[in-house]
Amino acid sequence: MKLAAGFPSTTRDDWRRLALAVLRKSGVEAATPEEALASVTYDGVTVQPLYDAGDLPQSARRETRTATGWDVRQRHAVADPEAVLADLENGVTSLWLVAGDGAIPVEELPGVLKDVYLDLVPITLEAGARTAEAAGALLALAAAQGVTPSGNLGAPAGEPVAAELAARCVAEFPQLRAVTVDATPYHDAGGGDAEELGCSIALGVAGLRTLTGGGLTAEQAFGQLDFRYAATDDQFATVAKLRAARKLWARVAEVCGVRSPQRQHVVTSSAMMTARDPWVNMLRTTLACFAAGVGGADAVTVQPFDAALRTPDAFSRRIARNTQSLLLEEAGAGRVIDPAGGSWYVERRTADLAERAWAWFQEIEAAGGVEAAAELVSARVAATRARRADDIAHRRLPITGVSEFPDIDEKPLRVQPAAAGQDAVGAVVDPATFPGGPGIRYAREFEELRDLADAQPERPKVFLATIGPVAAHTARAAFAANLFQAGGLATETAGPGTDPEQIATAFAISGAAVACLCSSDRLYGEHAQAVAAALKRSGARRVWLAGKGTYESVDGCLFAGCDALDVLRTTFRDLEVTR
Repeated sequence: MKLAAGFPSTTRDDWRRLALAVLRKSGVEAATPEEALASVTYDGVTVQPLYDAGDLPQSARRETRTATGWDVRQRHAVADPEAVLADLENGVTSLWLVAGDGAIPVEELPGVLKDVYLDLVPITLEAGARTAEAAGALLALAAAQGVTPSGNLGAPAGEPVAAELAARCVAEFPQLRAVTVDATPYHDAGGGDAEELGCSIALGVAGLRTLTGGGLTAEQAFGQLDFRYAATDDQFATVAKLRAARKLWARVAEVCGVRSPQRQHVVTSSAMMTARDPWVNMLRTTLACFAAGVGGADAVTVQPFDAALRTPDAFSRRIARNTQSLLLEEAGAGRVIDPAGGSWYVERRTADLAERAWAWFQEIEAAGGVEAAAELVSARVAATRARRADDIAHRRLPITGVSEFPDIDEKPLRVQPAAAGQDAVGAVVDPATFPGGPGIRYAREFEELRDLADAQPERPKVFLATIGPVAAHTARAAFAANLFQAGGLATETAGPGTDPEQIATAFAISGAAVACLCSSDRLYGEHAQAVAAALKRSGARRVWLAGKGTYESVDGCLFAGCDALDVLRTTFRDLEVTR
C-alpha cells in the first residue's frame, strides 16, 4: 500500500517556492527559506527547516539491541533508608548513592542499604575522593548477605583507584563495574553537546589507559566503564546526543579491536532546573526522560522537581519515579528499539553532532589528553556558556516561569537547608571536579532579581503608560509587563486614553519612579513625545517604550530580542533597589 497514493508528487524545490512566497508575504526577505528558517546550535550544527531522504547519512543504520526499556535509577544523597525502600517498592529498579563529605556518610552506607537485596538491586556509587572506602563498604555488605552485587562502584575515570577496583571486579564480581565516565560536569558548567561528548570520549580513553596500564586486557577494560550524560528538555538534541555518543565509543572500540557497546546512565539536567515556578520542572524532566529513553539510555535518573530548592521530599521523589513509570508502562516509550532510527532529521543531526564531537575529542588528544588539556577545555566551555547566557539574557532562549510568563504572586515551596557541601540540586560541589568550577543553572540571574524584589518591604513597581484604546495598547502592555515581572517587578497601567497630563497624573498617584509607554506605532507617532515629556515632569527617572523608535524624552526601548537582564538591572538601579 502506498500511503501517498492519490496525492500529487512534490519536490524540495516545490516546497522552497511555496515557503518563500509565504515568507515574503510576512515581510521576510531571504534568498531561500533555509536562509530565513535554519538555526545553528552551540556546537555549530545547522538545523534545517526541512529534511528529506537526501539528508540521510550514508552511515545511518538502525541500532540493534537485545532488550527494550531502561533501568529506573533514583538518586539519593541523604542517609534515609525509608526513602530508599519507598523508591524500590514503587517502581525504582536501581539506586544511585552519593556518599562522602556533604552527602551520605560512608560509614552509614550499610544502614541505608540494610533492607536492600543487593543481588536484585544494582547499586551505583558516587563518592569522589572516598570511592575506595564506599566501595569497600558496599562489597562488605554484599559479602555479609552472601550475594554477588551488581552496578558500578563509581571510580572516576583515570584515577589510580579505578584500576584497583576494576581488577577486583573482573576477578570476583562479573556483574559489577568499577568506573563511571561522568560527562555531566561539562554540561553543568555550560558546555554544548559536542563538548560534553568529546570530553566524555577523552575521559573514557583516559580510563582505558589507566585500566590497561593496571593489567586488564582491552576487552576487560571496556567492560568496566559506564558513561553518564545529561538529558535536557530539548528532546531531539538529547536523542541525537545519546545516539552520537554510542557511535563515537563504537569507533574507539573498533580501533582497539573490541566489540563493546557503550552503557549509558542518563540524568535529567541540573542546569535547566529552576527554583522559581518549580512545578514547570516536572514538564522539563518529563521531556528529558522521554528523550533519554528514546535516545537509548540504559538507565535514567529523573531529578525531583524541587531539587534546585531543597532536599527532595517524598512527594517530589514520587513524581520523579512516576514520570518514568508513566513513560514506560502507559506510553510504552521503551517498547521500540531505536525509534528515532531512520528519521532523516535525527540521523542527520546525529551524524553532524558526532563529527563535531570527534573533532573536539581529537583536539583534546592532540593537547595531551583530558588532564593536560584542562585550560583548553575550560576556555571552550566558558565560551559556549557565555553564548548561552547571552541568549538567555535576550530571551532568545526562554525559560518558562522565569524569563517568560513569570508568576510574581507564586507561593514559594518551604525550603529545607541543604546539607553542608551540597549544591542546589543535591550534588556534591567540588570545584576541582571540572576546571571551570561548579555547575550553573540557566535561570539563576533572573531568579536573583526576583529574590531581590521579593526582599523589599514593598514590591518595586513600574508604571505602564498605556496610550489609546485597549485594542491599541494591550499587546505591548502585556509584553512589557511580562518582561518586568521576570525580575519580580509589579506593573500598574494607566488605562485607555491619550491625554499626556491625565497619564502623568496617574503615574504620580501610582508611586512608581519608572514608566514604560505602551501603544501602537501610529499612536506613538502622535503622542509618545508629549506623554514622555509629561511623565518626566511628573518625576519619572526613566521612560521606556515598548517597541522600537526614537522619541524625545524616551530613554530606551523594550522589544523582542532586547537584553532583558540589562533592562531589569537598569530599572532596579533607577528604582534604587539594592541588596
